[in-house]
Amino acid sequence: MGKILPMVISIPEMMTIVEAIPPGPPENLSLSLRPTPKPQASEVLIKVTAAGINGADLREREGKYPVPESAPNIMGLEVSGTVVALGPECHRFKIGDEVCALLIGGGYAEYVVAPEGQCLSKPTGVSLVDSAGIPEVFCTAWSNVIRTCKLNRNETLLVHGGTSGLGHATIKLAKAFGAKVFATARTKEKCTAMKRFGADLAINYAEENIWDICREKTGGKGVDVIVDIIGGDYLPREVESLAFGGRLMILNLQGGAKASIDFSNVHSKHLTITGSRLRPRSISEKTAICRDLEQNVWPLFASGAIIPETFAVFPFAKASAAHSIMESSDHIGKILLIPNER
Repeated sequence: MGKILPMVISIPEMMTIVEAIPPGPPENLSLSLRPTPKPQASEVLIKVTAAGINGADLREREGKYPVPESAPNIMGLEVSGTVVALGPECHRFKIGDEVCALLIGGGYAEYVVAPEGQCLSKPTGVSLVDSAGIPEVFCTAWSNVIRTCKLNRNETLLVHGGTSGLGHATIKLAKAFGAKVFATARTKEKCTAMKRFGADLAINYAEENIWDICREKTGGKGVDVIVDIIGGDYLPREVESLAFGGRLMILNLQGGAKASIDFSNVHSKHLTITGSRLRPRSISEKTAICRDLEQNVWPLFASGAIIPETFAVFPFAKASAAHSIMESSDHIGKILLIPNER
């Protein structure tokens, strides 16, 4: 029997990307050509099947996001696709493997390089397209809610924006690990969706008082963990609404970065207030989070306990329409981009 030769895939010198020239509204997004990147020693080159859209992409498109110095000037923090080239120090994957990946940037392109440690095998039971919407939100939810806040079985968690990609991931993980989940949204349709995701209580903040309901439903005790993407005027009410030993995780400050907080609550109730951003974390930190997901969360996809929630898929040429929907917050779940029409 002859020697089996390694698979070789033809890779074009140039690739199509999506960029905003100049930075600004969604209609400034257009297609352009860039040289196809080459993987460094511990990187893989992925032919992109789909790329997830995240809130950071919108701010980066506007020129308002502090992009890390090491990031490429192409949007996109997560993709799915096929491995087409490997750096000499890579050993986890081989050419032809289907993966999804957590990126520091560069996902809105036909090809992208990623540290091998930040690549994950496509989850069993999930399509390659839908896999693109998993890495960013599930890494964020896992590292902050399960690891940092140490959400325990039978504790109560409050998550704002429960129908966003992050909201869906947070609800699913919290329920999988035995917590009780309160989630907020602004329409009846979204409240119905949050119940479908598994939320024990869906609060329509356009019609109901979040804080009164949390106090009532916990018998005055308060909630144990709050995942905040609003900030601003929500912060003092969240501190008041936490139970003894409660934890507040700040992941975004859409409503403002400043607030007047009564810190006697922090002192008397032994509260922990913290926050984080995933993108600036080191490759080693992100690699550890990705291995956690493969070990603890991938079986939940395989069993059907977690099903991806994809709202819509747009070709690169219609990225402006995809960003417009994302900005409207009328979607439920993830919005994805693909290099070509399906």
